[in-house]
Amino acid sequence: MTFHVLTLFPEMITQAASHSILKRAVTAGHIGINCVNIRDFAVNKHGQVDDAPYGGGAGMVMMAPPIRDAYASINRPNARFLYLSPQGKVFNQSFAAELSKEPDLILLCGHYEGVDQRVLSLLQPEEVSVGDYILTGGELAALLIIDAVARLVPGVVGKADSVSNETFSESLLGGLEYPQYTRPPVFEGMEVPPVLLSGHHAQVEAWRNQESTRQTRAKRPDLLERKVNK
Repeated sequence: MTFHVLTLFPEMITQAASHSILKRAVTAGHIGINCVNIRDFAVNKHGQVDDAPYGGGAGMVMMAPPIRDAYASINRPNARFLYLSPQGKVFNQSFAAELSKEPDLILLCGHYEGVDQRVLSLLQPEEVSVGDYILTGGELAALLIIDAVARLVPGVVGKADSVSNETFSESLLGGLEYPQYTRPPVFEGMEVPPVLLSGHHAQVEAWRNQESTRQTRAKRPDLLERKVNK
């Protein structure tokens, strides 16, 4: 799949995507990241992409024409189009799984005091929030979505079960992932649970489900309530 990011600061996206799993995924061709600089579609020679809001108030508002033209330049009329906004639907793991099946995803990053409402009315993106807090711009939110979605694209993460048995996945009875351990077997007097060294797969699976439920009950009991009410 390809992520198309409409942004005033493309380097924020490209720099973050040049490391670790995202870099390997791009190199292997599992995903593509196409940054479109909204400033390239500025309304005048001064590179203007924002202006003071009508009616007064603090800050600046991103203008509609550059955003419209930047979006049109992608030429993917059937692509899923998201606008990163604190007023949108809250992003979660199931939403990430849904988006991972899209061939193209367009992400509009707002900045300053937001964007002219008319371009939202014209293009009708889905508004998506990454949480109940305010960021200085949509780039960090876009990166969060790119990372969460990309790792669910086949081939990006090596073993399929590494993403199917983790926090928030449907396969976990509790909702939160069970504790993980690696070498050494004893650290500062703390031992790895013996069941994990037993080689008995059924017992390991039972322990993990039990620990998943225990972790969820202690840290996020609301997740257990959701599972019961489904």
